[in-house]
Amino acid sequence: MTDIGTESRRIVVLAHEKFPGRAKTATGVMRYGNDEIVAVLDRDRAGTRVRDHRADLPDAPVVASFEDVPDAESVDALLVGIAPIGGGFDETWRPDVRAAIESGCDVVAGLHYFLEDDEEFAALAAEHGVDLVDVRKPDPDLSVAQGVADQVSADIVLTVGTDCSVGKMTATLELVEAAREAGVDAAFVPTGQTGIMISGWGNPIDRVVSDFTAGAVEEMILEIGDDHEMLFVEGQGSIVHPAYSAVTCGILHGSMADKLVLCHEAGREAIHGYESFSLPPLSEYVDLYESLGSAVHETEVVAGALNTSALSDAEAEDAVEAYADELGVPASDPVRFASDDVLEALR
Repeated sequence: MTDIGTESRRIVVLAHEKFPGRAKTATGVMRYGNDEIVAVLDRDRAGTRVRDHRADLPDAPVVASFEDVPDAESVDALLVGIAPIGGGFDETWRPDVRAAIESGCDVVAGLHYFLEDDEEFAALAAEHGVDLVDVRKPDPDLSVAQGVADQVSADIVLTVGTDCSVGKMTATLELVEAAREAGVDAAFVPTGQTGIMISGWGNPIDRVVSDFTAGAVEEMILEIGDDHEMLFVEGQGSIVHPAYSAVTCGILHGSMADKLVLCHEAGREAIHGYESFSLPPLSEYVDLYESLGSAVHETEVVAGALNTSALSDAEAEDAVEAYADELGVPASDPVRFASDDVLEALR
């Protein structure tokens, strides 16, 4: 299991040409993590500040390169805040990673390309005594699921999606916080690189050998499932996604979730990055997730989470109401609105 700790650091976030809208890892860590943000690297937006783009994130300067970071000698780590389709390494990032290592910074990345396997970076890291942390590198001792996640005392809630990048991690974290504020002993089970960076532990499910996917989820639930009242498992991908459905199914079966929260982005009509594939009607998702999940453990979609970030307040309220009506269950945008009805359904 990946364990990177939860100690607060001073970090620089690399998000070239993607900040903030297409830098999901960067914005997730900035919003929900406990690190101090020294600067964001984005060559397209250099000279601006974070607050010029997102008021809900900690403010920091946006600069063109690591060499432009103010007070760089005090930075603890460079975090690669971009996870492109396929998880590759963009060679235009190499000068920034090199400069960070040479200044004595650790480098944290959630790519399928492992920094520690890069000859140049590995040699520089050894020379300067810094760590290369590949968050997506799975535990080599994982095994197949035993089908026992339902034996823990906690209720298990899983966020599932109509597509990738609709806000499943955000919804999960927001619901954990709402549950805690309501007096529920709730915990977050991270399954992706951003969630692991935020929480300091987890299994990167989309990098795990297929046979071990469900087992990797089950392992996390067994580890903490008797210590909390409710576990919120971070979903990945979508059951209809042409590339990522296998990850979704592995999490669904490995978690043996009692209840599901269906996540969707308002206005999304086609699969992100695979626009020739249209999204099915919402009711089909409910049937798909419930029938597939119930093959190993009885489950149902009891609530919805709608990402309304592109809408005005009035439009968002109408969209959430329409979403709840279409699903036939309580729904909310947990970032924007209260989630009392959703929590009631989960409890």
